[in-house]
Amino acid sequence: MNQYRIATWNVNSIKVRLPHLLQWLEQQSAKNQPIDIIGLQELKLTEDKFPFDEIEKAGYYSIVSGQKTYNGVAILVRKEALSLVTQDRETAFLDFQKNIPGFEDEQQRLIAATIHLKNIQPLRFICGYFPNGQAVGSDKFSYKLKWLEALQSYLHAQLLQHSRLLLVGDYNIAPKDEDVHDPAKWIGQNLVSDDERKYFFQMEEMGLIDSYRLFDQIPKSFSWWDYRMMGFRRNAGLRIDHILISPALKEKAALCAIDKTPRTWEQPSDHAPVIITINQ
Repeated sequence: MNQYRIATWNVNSIKVRLPHLLQWLEQQSAKNQPIDIIGLQELKLTEDKFPFDEIEKAGYYSIVSGQKTYNGVAILVRKEALSLVTQDRETAFLDFQKNIPGFEDEQQRLIAATIHLKNIQPLRFICGYFPNGQAVGSDKFSYKLKWLEALQSYLHAQLLQHSRLLLVGDYNIAPKDEDVHDPAKWIGQNLVSDDERKYFFQMEEMGLIDSYRLFDQIPKSFSWWDYRMMGFRRNAGLRIDHILISPALKEKAALCAIDKTPRTWEQPSDHAPVIITINQ
């Protein structure tokens, strides 16, 4: 059975982490498990500075919504995985959209496109870099909640239009205590507060499915570790990077996993990629 592999990764600066991205994509292909679509977050550069050429040489087309110094998101699709009718960059990403319609925001945090891969029905792919929030009660936290509220309306409309949808990205929300290395230490804090988790559960109530939890996972599996205080070495992490899928994709999902390997490399991102495998 043919399968497709789709990933999300907060690279925490594409300029710094481009060698890691290219190395990781090459390693996956060398294992005969190429990544067919990947959503990237926290690019930290404008579109004109994005390494389109280097990534295309590696076999991928890209679309970008960038911002100087902060934020920024991108979608990459493997050229060889595209259907015959979408063989160029202009047609690889259909119904391309930046940010949440109707929500005024200078920060570049959301990008969406419809992608046609070989031998499967089109996928609506939404990549988001959710606001961090900084601290409960702060102005940034208030912005985060407003952004999440706007996202709910957008997702509801998207699900009405697209039955095969993936929402990937750095959500900056650890949905349950099992997604936190020390729940007692984190009670009421940013990233785990009830106000934030409420929106994650609302997305599930809307029909979106946390694909990672469809499969048996090793306890204390996380996707982010603080650079400070040897967070990765101590596995003091959080699972805040997610791939939510629509019900039409649930039976097609074969596996979802976190790949910690790039987090072990020199000068890594503080996040690890999350990968879902989908059957045709």
